[in-house]
Amino acid sequence: MDDEHLTMQVRALRTKGLNPKQVARTLGISPVTAARIIRATAAADAARFTDPAERELRQCWVNAGWSAGLTVDDHPEWCDDYEPEPGCSGLVSVLIARDAGRSRLSVCGYLVDVYCLGVKNVVGPLVMSARQSDEFTCQFFGAYPEPPLAATLALAQDLVCGAVEYARSLGFEPAAEFDDVKGHLGSWCGPSAIKFGRDGRPFFVEGPYDNGNHIVRQLERSVGRDRFEYMVAV
Repeated sequence: MDDEHLTMQVRALRTKGLNPKQVARTLGISPVTAARIIRATAAADAARFTDPAERELRQCWVNAGWSAGLTVDDHPEWCDDYEPEPGCSGLVSVLIARDAGRSRLSVCGYLVDVYCLGVKNVVGPLVMSARQSDEFTCQFFGAYPEPPLAATLALAQDLVCGAVEYARSLGFEPAAEFDDVKGHLGSWCGPSAIKFGRDGRPFFVEGPYDNGNHIVRQLERSVGRDRFEYMVAV
């Protein structure tokens, strides 16, 4: 498989929302190779434009139910009335599209663990037409039972950047690719108006690619054994 064809396949899988490990598994390549291609394509796309934050914001979405378990101060306009089913909260998806010229959009997505780990996965920047962006938005939020909510950039910044800040206070760094897409959020000074953690306490739910034992030990070091909750696979 030549490099150009492999890069095209990686781009296509990322457009579908697969994370680097899933891309590697699907294509039968090493995670290191997948990560290298993803970073190279993201850098190439980003290099075609000026500072992303200077481009016009065209769309900003967040999943319904994003605020479950969170406390939000002084922003009644961020109302979120949807109550997700028990066990279906804590993972928040944010999608931002900015003008990319020639009737195209530059799209970035963020999967955020607002209860503990911060940004777990990112997608983009992906340059596409408005029609493709609409289709991608449906795919990106397809796992949620309700349509996404239109959001302000301030909410997106407080969710994504605030969750990164919270996770770092617990000893966890965001996904390695976060640096490639954080520019789409623009400048953020903080602090976030959102109080993270489930009802104010770290709550770790083990995902398929998490090292549960390592994360629990780190939480014990950062906040103390009796000051967080967790759920791990058995």
